[in-house]
Amino acid sequence: MPSILLVDDDRELCSLLTTCFVREGLNVEVAHDGRTGLNMALSGDYDLAILDVMLPELTGLQVLKELRATSSMGVLMLTARGEEIDRIVGLDYGADDYLTKPCTPRELMARVRALVRRLNPSDESEYFRQPQRLEFGDLELDEGTRICRREGQILELTTAEFDLLAYFMRRSGRIIHRKELLKSILGRRWSPFDRSIDVHVSNLRRKLGCSPDGTERIRAVRSVGYLFARTAADLVAN
Repeated sequence: MPSILLVDDDRELCSLLTTCFVREGLNVEVAHDGRTGLNMALSGDYDLAILDVMLPELTGLQVLKELRATSSMGVLMLTARGEEIDRIVGLDYGADDYLTKPCTPRELMARVRALVRRLNPSDESEYFRQPQRLEFGDLELDEGTRICRREGQILELTTAEFDLLAYFMRRSGRIIHRKELLKSILGRRWSPFDRSIDVHVSNLRRKLGCSPDGTERIRAVRSVGYLFARTAADLVAN
């Protein structure tokens, strides 16, 4: 049963969400300030953290930044409506998804379920199938253990970054539209103003670096999307 850490100083909201999570069969614990939330998150006892941006002691962004120094656990940020900078910074710091407040418990639960599914793949769909080990040049990605290595060294990827890379590797040589990535990776409806996928891809490209021959691994296709720059014949799935 997945364990959720909810970090928000709105006690009434936390009580409501806790009831909803328990009804869905999820374990949930609550912290009402950033410092306590960070210490709980670093314990390794949780699969997913939901962080409000505005928290006492440490902000949600400060918690996320410190957490990402040692952990790749799933993180969903709650941001004030209209505060685009918080969303962009949150994604840059390694958040897997965000939701603007006020939001309904139903919408938050849908985001949580989608992220939990990506954290725990099975064989029912793109994220619910038999995990495989994918090799591509100096890159090796193990879907079972959710570990990615470049030249034998482990890369610390967030949940969204790992899922993006697996998606790209399975479709190497094919241009993938942002709309497809937004729906398949984040479960979000397409909006020309939603930059979340672009931020995740940018972070992933930075972590991957260039191929040994100096070429970009993931190329941007102007006004369309992205291309994992090899042909499908070069991809070996074991």
